[in-house]
This record gives sequence, C-alpha cells and structure tokens, in this order.
Amino acid sequence: MYSRITGTGSYLPTKTLSNYDLEKIVETSHDWIVSRSGIHERHFAADHESTSDLALQASLRAIAAAGIAADDIDLIIVATTTPDQIFPSTACILQDKLGITNGGPAFDMQAVCGGFVYAMNTADMYIRAGQARTVLVVGAEVLSRILDWQDRTTCVLFGDGAGAVILQASTTPGIIAAKLHADGRQRGMLKAEGNIRNGVIQGDPSIKMDGQAVFKFAVNMLSKVVEELLEENKLSETLIDWLIPHQANIRIMEATAKKLGLSMDKVVVTVGQHGNTSAASIPLALDVAVRDGRIKKDQHILLEAIGGGFTWGALLIKW
Repeated sequence: MYSRITGTGSYLPTKTLSNYDLEKIVETSHDWIVSRSGIHERHFAADHESTSDLALQASLRAIAAAGIAADDIDLIIVATTTPDQIFPSTACILQDKLGITNGGPAFDMQAVCGGFVYAMNTADMYIRAGQARTVLVVGAEVLSRILDWQDRTTCVLFGDGAGAVILQASTTPGIIAAKLHADGRQRGMLKAEGNIRNGVIQGDPSIKMDGQAVFKFAVNMLSKVVEELLEENKLSETLIDWLIPHQANIRIMEATAKKLGLSMDKVVVTVGQHGNTSAASIPLALDVAVRDGRIKKDQHILLEAIGGGFTWGALLIKW
C-alpha cells in the first residue's frame, strides 16, 4: 500500500505588506530585505482570522481538487507552531469547521518550519499501516502575531498562510521515501521562548533567531539529508524534476541547490511573494506549482525543510 497526493490547495490572507510598507514601520529598506532574503512582500492575517480559518480555506480547495467529500477524510494532521489556542488542537477545530463527523483522529504536529514534511511522513505511515485511507495534511501559520517589531532582522522575514494536500491510499507509488532528523542541542539558534503560567505569559513569545548560524546549519543539513535519502534508496539526484524547499531565504535555497548540483530552474520559489510562512511554505509552493502546470504526471518532486528545534527532513514524491 502506498499514499498519493490527489489534491492540493492553499490560502493567503488578503492583507499584503510590501517591503516599502515595512519601511514605514521599522528601520529597514526594500533593498536590504531583498538582498538578504529575496522577499518582496508577505501576507498577514486579518484580526478576525485564526490559523484554523486559514487552514479551512486551503483544505476546502484541496478537497475540491481531489474530488472527495469532507467526510471521506479519516485523519487530519495540522502542522503549525501558531495554534488557535492551547487546546483543543487546531486539527480538531478544523475538523469541526469542515463538518466532519466520522470520528477519525485529528491532531497537530509541532516541528516549526519542518512541520509539513514531518506531517506528510506521519500521514504516509498511517496509510501504509492500513490505519487511514484519506488524510488531510495541512501546514498553517499566523506568524505575524509572534513578531518582535523592534527586531528588524527577523520581523521582515515572516508571513501568514496555509497549504493543504489530500493524501490517499493507492496501489501505485506516490510518496517514495522520507528522512527526518532533529537535534535539540541547536534549539537556541531559532526560538520563541514564551510560555503561560497561572494564566500569564512568561518570557518573550516572539521569534528570535541567530541568522548567520541558522544559514550555515540549514545549508549543511538540507543537502546532507537529501543525499542520505537518495543513497539509502539507491536513487540519483538526476531523478529529481522539481525541488520544493522550505521558503525561508533565497540564499539558503540557492546554496542548497548548488550543493545538490541542481539548477535553480528546477527549484519552485515563492519566498518573494509569501515570505517565510513556516510549516505553510512547502504546501503553498506545491499548490502554486501544481496549479500553474509545472508539476506533471510521473515527475519526481523533492520536498525539504528545516526549522527550529532543530528539525529537518526530506521527502520524495512521484506525481
């Protein structure tokens, strides 16, 4: 038994902030942001929009693309680091908003920017084990609510959005292989330390990052995990038709592609329009490439991501 993607969907909030808009808020410039990240604009959720609201819109589009009914979904996994609330999970809230009443399991996965790859691998294992047949996997974030607007090195990088896929049981290969890692010793490089005690937020809940350290670690680990995945499965880099990396920084993507010997023509890049949307970035980029026709039947797609924790991983798919 294998699992195949049968539908994709995405959603971006209507509010858009360009780099020029940010120049009015924080001490920065359009040229500075573009030169360091490749980002031109990002989307921010409206005050009334929650992570589950973004996830709902992306999910409805994925469900429509797959041609299924919502109640056909027997497992929901939402990758997010910005849940609606402490509990219940955003996945359970999403299940209710979709009107699913079949009692299938639903849970969140917290691996920050690596969350979607982690969630996809988990969903694949559920299907291979026969415990699910139709899985909704979502990456959704409202990172705008945990930004420190006094920290110009990080607040300009992030945006909000959601992407979703329907993964279904199949007798033909879809997800071919995956490799996941984590190294908690590196947790200080990228973090949001706030927590709640006695109903009061303790510490600083905003994103803090050592940009140079993250860059070096990301480039090294992303290329290594891809090489590891291909070697273990006796596959070659020449098999890869499209690389869809976590959309954090164009320089990280360029450096990773170079290490893998891949042309940037084979890399799906949306960071310029979306910014870093954490767990949402890969499914957002995937949906863009599916809908504009770049991704075609029988092509091989490599997803790779790295996020705070540190967590990282890669996943190879035959379309």
